[in-house]
Amino acid sequence: MEWTGWVARAVRRQGGAAVRAVRRVWTVPGRERDLAVQAGKAALAACLAWGVAGWWLQAPVAFVAPWVAVVLVESTVYRSLAHGLQQLAAIAVGTVAATLVALVLDNTMAVMAVVLPAVLLLTRWRRLGSQGIYAATAALFVLTNGQVTVVTSGARVAEAVFGAVVGITVNAVIRPPVYLRDTRAALQDASEEAEGILSSVAEGLARGEWDEDVAGVWHERALRLGRLVEQARSAVGWSRESMRGNHRGRGPRAVSPPGRTYDDALAVLDHVAVHLQGVTRTVLEIAGHQDESARPGPRITGPYADVLHHAGRAIGLYGRTRFAETGTEPSAQEALRGTAEELRRSLDELHRTLPNDAVQGGPGTLATHGALLAHARRLTAQLGSDGHG
Repeated sequence: MEWTGWVARAVRRQGGAAVRAVRRVWTVPGRERDLAVQAGKAALAACLAWGVAGWWLQAPVAFVAPWVAVVLVESTVYRSLAHGLQQLAAIAVGTVAATLVALVLDNTMAVMAVVLPAVLLLTRWRRLGSQGIYAATAALFVLTNGQVTVVTSGARVAEAVFGAVVGITVNAVIRPPVYLRDTRAALQDASEEAEGILSSVAEGLARGEWDEDVAGVWHERALRLGRLVEQARSAVGWSRESMRGNHRGRGPRAVSPPGRTYDDALAVLDHVAVHLQGVTRTVLEIAGHQDESARPGPRITGPYADVLHHAGRAIGLYGRTRFAETGTEPSAQEALRGTAEELRRSLDELHRTLPNDAVQGGPGTLATHGALLAHARRLTAQLGSDGHG
């Protein structure tokens, strides 16, 4: 009974998630709607290819056309075209090789033993990319689909060409995919996570919290932030690729590809991730130190928490002003500039407070405080300068 209850709860959870995903397809633009559109386009391409090759022309191996058309409704127009050319080359090689050897040997098993090892080696050929496997599938279709003739093999290649033309055309003409929304979301996620980490560390230091487990969580989040930035970098590249050969990049309502703003944002987030890892690593080392006298007192942690708090607010505002889908309001830009100015003032206050306290604590304290100050200075230099950008 317990097991069946667990299964029932899992089914309800998955069912609820599916219902919410379907609802989002109809109510809000997003990844779910993009996936639904691509699925519909693939089905349309298959129907068009079959309608012409199978129903109208009654081609001998008409299934090849819709099969190729479906797989070439790719995630970007550029990828459809590039993969289409690679796939056609692989299909042609596999079909020709199987046909020639079959006409000579006239024994299916013997032909497979000769042809398949050769065409499978093509899957490793860099010029065919991920499409090399279609050489092997094309050879198998030739050898396992009745009598092998030159006419049938020629028709197979022709139908593959037709299916590729249909798939590429449908993907390029009907709402070609653009991934600017995914790019903005990835950059926004990274900036929000950076803001969250900085705020958490600032609040912990302001309370004098030196729990090693908590500091370890902060450091783990800082390490994950680096991976979020890498995902955002990948999303920017993906978005730029989606604009290649895309008619939505032309005309009065053109969608602009990611520009210099996105590159600048990646540079800022990359610097923040690196320095935040340094801050959290230093805090973790301090928290794990057995000698509590080596830990900074309130005269240091207070100003330092202010620096981190303003840095977190600055990176959060930076994300909201740079990656909004609509125009940024002047008030948001003013808030960013004001926060950047507060960040610089809090760093100046830390500069005035730190030296005397650090010198009185001895060499170990001086090294620890110096590391904290260095990271704070670098964060301020990065975020303070971009507050006026």
